[in-house]
Amino acid sequence: MAVNGTGPYNSDNIFAKILRGDIPCKKVFENEWVLAFHDIAPKAPVHIIVIPKQPYVSFIDFSKNASTEEIAAVMRSTGQVAATLNLEESGYRVITNAGQNAGQEVPHFHLHVLGGKALPPFPV
Repeated sequence: MAVNGTGPYNSDNIFAKILRGDIPCKKVFENEWVLAFHDIAPKAPVHIIVIPKQPYVSFIDFSKNASTEEIAAVMRSTGQVAATLNLEESGYRVITNAGQNAGQEVPHFHLHVLGGKALPPFPV
């Protein structure tokens, strides 16, 4: 079910629970700003979720309210995850969904890193 990409942060969302350690994840990367882990319902052979550790509802919220340092850390960490998983040579896709029309399902900003095979053309 799609969620609104604006409004107050809900600390009961699944990614907040993963960050608190209430729900386990298969971690691939972590630093002071970011946690990255395998998606439980992968859409490609490699499907990693990258989330900031701070509570942002969506890219809408993150792009308006995150510090320059945090934005840079999330983007660099996403690239580091792709490099660690040997996706650079073959290529990969990074996606975020912001709000209902985009199909955002979890009200915590996150990036999907997809790779490991030739992906279909991006839908228009």
